[in-house]
Amino acid sequence: MSWLEVIVLGLVQGLTEFLPISSSAHLRIVSEVFFGNDPGASFTAVSQLGTEAAVLIYFARDIGHLVATWFRGITNAEVRSDPDYRLSWLVIIGTIPIGALGFVFKDQIETVARNLWVIATTMLVFGILLGLAEYLGKQKLELRDMSWRDGVLLGLAQAMALVPGVSRSGGTITVGLALGYTREAAVRYSFLLAIPAVVAAGLFQISDIGVTPGGPDAIQMTVGTIIAFVVGFGVIHWLLGFVKRNSVYVFVWYRIVLGVVLFQALVSGWIAATS
Repeated sequence: MSWLEVIVLGLVQGLTEFLPISSSAHLRIVSEVFFGNDPGASFTAVSQLGTEAAVLIYFARDIGHLVATWFRGITNAEVRSDPDYRLSWLVIIGTIPIGALGFVFKDQIETVARNLWVIATTMLVFGILLGLAEYLGKQKLELRDMSWRDGVLLGLAQAMALVPGVSRSGGTITVGLALGYTREAAVRYSFLLAIPAVVAAGLFQISDIGVTPGGPDAIQMTVGTIIAFVVGFGVIHWLLGFVKRNSVYVFVWYRIVLGVVLFQALVSGWIAATS
């Protein structure tokens, strides 16, 4: 992997990880179009450690409060009525589906699911679903209102993002809006829910770096991850402000247009579905 590719993909990861447009799909598409290859699931997973580090720092106070509340609630029954105690458990429980499915379908995720026909389909279908959720959702509920049922459903929504093109944030935001949560609540929860799963996946696949022929070495991976961290931190701040004042339709239309263009490129033979 060239240094230009590392820098470009680090920027792409940072720009797209938190937007409901699928960072894994964009890494796959950009690599195929401009570099003629697939960076692999390992590059995606490890570079996400950079963007998740941005989440940990940006939400350090919130995360610290949730962790402290969870530990206090283990031994103090009065704390268990605190919505934050329930929320901390929901993050833990919501991580189980993506962890279990990621382990069982690891080979398919790293091969079949990265086919650009699959990505074009998921970009289009889940873009439409996001638009419907924005249009039909009541957007009245906040994180403190989250029930156990909703937490499980949002965990299952995150698990769908194992398929590139669905989007981790896109899946949780879509289901969150459909359940009646505000855009900001859905976005914040998608950040929190992603932390355990993304960190675990990244650490699990670090050993794969430098093994794949043509892939990044350890130094390149480190630089790409740092770039993703810096850019991702800025995107978090921008996105939280954006969803307070605007709908998510801009992402819906972006996904639909990109899906259609990708279908056209595949049909015309401009790009190959697999590397």
